[in-house]
Amino acid sequence: MENENEGITSHNVQDKSQSTLTDPTTKYPKPPFERQFQPFPGLVSKMNPVPDHGEKSYKGSGRLEGRKALITGGDSGMGRAAAIAYAREGADVAINYLPEEESDAQDVVKLIEKEGRKAVAIPGDLREESFCKELISKAVEQLGGLDILVNNAGHQKTHESILDISTEEFDRTMKTNLYAPFWLTKAALPHLKPGSSIIGLSSVQAYDPSPDLYDYAQTKAATTSYVKSLAKQLGPKGIRVNGVAPGPVWTALEISGGQTQENIEKFGGDTPLGRPGQPAELASIFVQLADNNASFASGQIYGSAGGSGQP
Repeated sequence: MENENEGITSHNVQDKSQSTLTDPTTKYPKPPFERQFQPFPGLVSKMNPVPDHGEKSYKGSGRLEGRKALITGGDSGMGRAAAIAYAREGADVAINYLPEEESDAQDVVKLIEKEGRKAVAIPGDLREESFCKELISKAVEQLGGLDILVNNAGHQKTHESILDISTEEFDRTMKTNLYAPFWLTKAALPHLKPGSSIIGLSSVQAYDPSPDLYDYAQTKAATTSYVKSLAKQLGPKGIRVNGVAPGPVWTALEISGGQTQENIEKFGGDTPLGRPGQPAELASIFVQLADNNASFASGQIYGSAGGSGQP
């Protein structure tokens, strides 16, 4: 009888496990998508379908209790997903964004405050060194410190040819994607104590660049490099540095000039899962990289690309 009961128990556990499984190929929308364009930087509230940042799905468990985070580009995309997750894990969160993204940013502020955490909204253009210094100063002052810096904000524009990229456009991509993390990290370091975490946003473009993302792709290769270099430099100080490398993820970046209209229609369809990722699907990675339990992870690039991506 004992063996029979054990068999029944095992069977019940197995059934319960199977009932919680989610097929990743059908979890979120697949292409074809409606062709759509918004002037840069775009608003997630006007996208079709509206991206999932974990607003309803992410559930925290206190993994970042008492932590203080600054996330650039925290109004939308992966920055928004990270902000929601961090708040639900117990962190106070400051987000940076462009003034044109104020309505999206206020939605994030409400979500953070709903969790009983402090939300700090600091709009401004990261292409200015003086603002980057001011951003760190305001975040530290209003949060009462800083121990997580997420350099998430990025600029991406599709150009068929290098001949179509003006020096001004090239400069904007470089300033946003490379200069800003440099300025922000320099300003933040005096405030970061052992156990703090810096997270950069790389991309599959660092490993397998698209022909129409010439300037953006090279900034992501550089991000991968600075993550690994900085991790070696700051490791002895007890500060961990890691990166996240997404594949195609459904964000406002893509529909505000980051992809051609033809690519929007079939966006993510060439991944093994047959669809683009949603920002919510990367939230747990940002949490893991900031969590004290990941204390031996530094200099790493965590991929999330639907079956393709890193070599």
